[in-house]
Amino acid sequence: MTWIPTCLALASLSLFVPTDTPPLRYNANEAFGVGERLTYDVGYKFISAGTAVFDVAKDLSYVNGRPCYKITFVTASHPSLDFIYKVRDTYRTYLDVDGIFPWKFEQHIRERNYSKDYTAEFDQTEHKAKTTEGTADIPAFVHDVVSAFYYVRTLDLKSMKRGQSIKLQNFVDGKVHDLNVYILGKQRIEVDAGIYDCIVVEPRVAQGSPFGFEGRLTLWLSDDERKIPVKVSTQIPIGSIDAELKKYQGTRGPINAKVN
Repeated sequence: MTWIPTCLALASLSLFVPTDTPPLRYNANEAFGVGERLTYDVGYKFISAGTAVFDVAKDLSYVNGRPCYKITFVTASHPSLDFIYKVRDTYRTYLDVDGIFPWKFEQHIRERNYSKDYTAEFDQTEHKAKTTEGTADIPAFVHDVVSAFYYVRTLDLKSMKRGQSIKLQNFVDGKVHDLNVYILGKQRIEVDAGIYDCIVVEPRVAQGSPFGFEGRLTLWLSDDERKIPVKVSTQIPIGSIDAELKKYQGTRGPINAKVN
């Protein structure tokens, strides 16, 4: 069972040629921007097992003539625990700045003796995904596992009531899956980075969790305009694996949900 996330490769520089290609849609975004970096401690019960980092590059990239956020999610086990289960995984998405949908997704998995490299390029006009494993039809503005996470952060979650859901479609391993994100309510929680008022959500997806876990996934997002993930918890048969915010920098604005 994979207990910590997976990796994304660097994109070809030939793709990143700035042009004036018009946007396909516009999605307002006050949640994040270039230079945001969120660092987490990943652990089981009282054992710190590794680290995870969400990083939005300080400079924009260009894919298919469109300006994109280059967003990378990396997870690594602590070196002292590598003899038990070594993990060096990365996901990366190139997210359209105006539309908040992906043009390219890359993954590198390095776990123990297993490795996998995977790339998907999304033609959002012809609705095709070209991957290292073949070509597939995709719906308009389909998401990968990382882009879906950032898209949800841009939405007006405050206006949603408990039990309501956000309906998305997720492209994982050559197939499209429904992804529903349910609003569970609000809660104040404490992590290493402080005490936060949070909106609690639960993504339910067939496969391709943003944290690579199998099991029920719960996220605590700061109850403000940034909606940074303060905590991620996955239930497993013997307990839960938690990723808790350790520090943050480069946020688009203040984290007003932080109370201490």
